[in-house]
Order: sequence, then C-alpha cells, then structure tokens
Amino acid sequence: MRFLSQRFVLVGILLLSVSSVSIAGTLPDFTSIVKENAPAVVNVQATIVQRNSLSANGQQAPNLFRFFGFPFPPQMPRNRQEISMGSGFILSSDGYILTNDHVINGAKKVTVTLASKRVFTAKVVGYSKTYDIALLKIKATGLPTVKIGNSANLKAGQWVLAIGSPFGFDHTVTAGIVSAVGRAFGPADQRYTAFVQTDVPINRGNSGGPLFNLQGQVVGINSQIYSNTGGFMGVSFAIPIDVAMHAVRQIKKYGHVERGLLGVVMQQVTPNLAKSYGLSEVKGALVSKVEPNSPAAKAGIKRGDIIQSFNGSQVDSVQDLAPMVGLTQPGTMAKVEIFRQGKMRTLRVKIGKAPRGKAGIMQGELGNTGNSLGVVVQTLTPQQRQQMNLSAGQGVVITRVIGNTAQQAGVRPGDVILSVDNRPVGSVAQFHRELGRLKRGAIVRLLLQRDNFNLFVALPLGGGSQ
Repeated sequence: MRFLSQRFVLVGILLLSVSSVSIAGTLPDFTSIVKENAPAVVNVQATIVQRNSLSANGQQAPNLFRFFGFPFPPQMPRNRQEISMGSGFILSSDGYILTNDHVINGAKKVTVTLASKRVFTAKVVGYSKTYDIALLKIKATGLPTVKIGNSANLKAGQWVLAIGSPFGFDHTVTAGIVSAVGRAFGPADQRYTAFVQTDVPINRGNSGGPLFNLQGQVVGINSQIYSNTGGFMGVSFAIPIDVAMHAVRQIKKYGHVERGLLGVVMQQVTPNLAKSYGLSEVKGALVSKVEPNSPAAKAGIKRGDIIQSFNGSQVDSVQDLAPMVGLTQPGTMAKVEIFRQGKMRTLRVKIGKAPRGKAGIMQGELGNTGNSLGVVVQTLTPQQRQQMNLSAGQGVVITRVIGNTAQQAGVRPGDVILSVDNRPVGSVAQFHRELGRLKRGAIVRLLLQRDNFNLFVALPLGGGSQ
C-alpha cells in the first residue's frame, strides 16, 4: 500500500458492483449473490522474506504500508519472514485464480485456501506491476468460478459488493455504491489504470478480492484505499475487470503483459494554456516532448500538439490518455485527433510496444500548473549547455523567481526557458525581445526544460508582481 500526501494504501478490496435500484423501491438483497459467488472467493497467503525496515524503536519505516501486514515485534532480525494476507477469486474450474500483484510480490511460497477449507500451494503464472494483478494456478479441477462482467458499463451511484478476508476474517461481505469511475492517481506504475472508486468498506486482507454487480458478475478487483490511518475511511479503489482480464489474456499467451507505446511526454492543459491556444474548453493532453524515432514522431505528432481524442475516445485530461494507450495492442493503427495552430487534425499512429520493466508508456506527467513571468534569467554558459545536452544559442536559465504567481505555480531557479510562444530564445536579450512583441496581459506560452524533461507553462504577461 502506498502513501501519498494522504496515503494511498494498497489494500485488497472486494467490490461488488450492483446495478441501479429505484430509490422508491426496497434496498437490494445481496444474499443470492453471496450464496452463488462466495465459494469462488479464496484466501491468499504469501510467505515473503524481507530485509528489516523497522526503525530502532520498532516503528515501521515511513512511506510504505502493506494492508495485509500486521505489526511486528520491536526486535527483529535483519532478514525476516513475513506473511502477506489477501484475497482472490477463481476464474476457471481448472484452478486459475486472480489476485493483486502486491499480495504475492516477492513471495517464496503462495498458499490458497478455498471456501471448503482445502489448502493448495499455488504457482505464480505471471503478474503485472503496472496493473497490480497476478495470475495464480493450483492443481485442482471442478472448482466453483465467478462470472466476469463488463466494467465499462459501471456508473456512479450503482450498488457494489465486496467479498474478502479483512484482517483474516474469511468471506466477509461488505457493500456500498460506485462513487466515481475513471479515477487516475498515484506514482508512475499506477498511471495506466483508471480505477473504480467506491465507498465499500475494505481493509487489510481485502486486496485481490472481487467486486460484483447486482447481476453477480465481477466488475473489479479491490486494490487500494485512501487513508490517513491505514484503515478504511470511505474511499476505496478497484481495478476495472476489463483491464485485469486484458492482462490475464496476455499473461496466458506471452507469460507477461505487453503495453502500447506512444512515445510522448504529456502534461495537463491548464486554463491559461487553453486560453493561449485559443481553446474554448480546458481539456486534452498537451505534448511537451516527442521521443525520437517513437511511434508518435513517425506519425507526425509534434511538441505543442494537444491530443483531443484517441481511437474515438475523448481525452479530457492527461490521466485519460495513458490507460487508453497502454491497453492498445502493439502494432495497432490508432486514430489520434490533435489541436495544432488553431485547427483540429487527425493522424494515424502505429502503436509501439513498451519495453518490459518500464513503468511508463509515456515518460511522465509534468507541469500541471500555469506560471507567470516573475522571473530573472541569464544566458547559459557553454559548460551548462553541454551538461544539459543543449546546442549553442539555445535557452536561458532562470536564476530567481520573484513573482508570487510564478512561485505559486512552482517555477524554480534552474529551469531553462527554451522558447517564448514557440519562438526559440538563446540569450537574455532575445528573451526580452520576444516578450516585447507581446501586449501586457497577453497569455504567454513558455517551453521549459527541467531535469532533462520538457514542459509547457502559460502565464499572463505583466503578472509577475501579482
């Protein structure tokens, strides 16, 4: 489980998505769903040897909290054996079982306990850290199975049901509603899943459990909670079953998961950026860098393009695009609609294959805030340009940020300005000359380089003292 500012905690969650019910009618009765599906829900235990991450006073080291773990004694050996507890569900009668990767990651041994109390040692067929799923196999036949549904049909307000093993209490049933769909958050390795958000109570040990709808079909895999304490606080997340089954099919076919590659660095479109482009709506994914020889480069996508749709699906934000590309089969010809120089254009891109072991389809999401021009700049020295892989006469470096707007936007000393409104700058004089062409109050679009990444920012000219 992961902590962000409010702690994203990886937790096994079983969500059962229930179709909408009339408010005027009675509340749904889940007993038939539980009776039919509980036999196909399993308890998963993984034996993991880990280096001791506890501090001298016995407290767990910060920034990592496994939902399935339990407190350890203050005195622990340097290498310790840990039991990871989670949930899973049976996909086929011949013993294929689906769970979360974070439940079994690093395990020396994985044990599966069925509802009938039969215990099996499971083989890990394959896994995907990116999608946080793992496919297990046990030697058994005639097993009860779940029905797989369609997570694309989920809507906010629908009932959902989870079955899992919170704190080791097998086959615990909890219910709630879908709070939202298409949630994207977290670090790079979670960027390619648009999660289903629910208010179903899930806790440590629920990870990997199924999420059912009112038809008794699995529509998600409980995976994370948003928490200050490590316990349930009303916000939980499930991996859509469509995403999970895409990974399962690839694991069975290739032994690993292949993801689509576009080859661009993206950033969010801010209100100021949208205004600078003349867009009527703040939407899309702005291309701040195109990787050389990438599928995007070969298709003619350029830095500064705003991607508005991918293969017919609207791109409202940078978070929308990554899952779309990742789920596209490498070699597919995809239609990409872009906004460039005031016009919409359609390009066809042959999607590439993301390298195995890489977290990203794209290099990252950068620059989700606008900037002002409250900055002091100086010309780069030849040595600085060499260190930054810049050519002669390219870029000016920001030495001070003096405007409140710039500071609030996150502009930093050391950022290199490469262009002003798509006009390259390579000296202080040229930088001020380009600004002098513009009217006070105009929205200026800058291209910055920061730590070998490029990002666009848009800011009002003359706003540096705000």
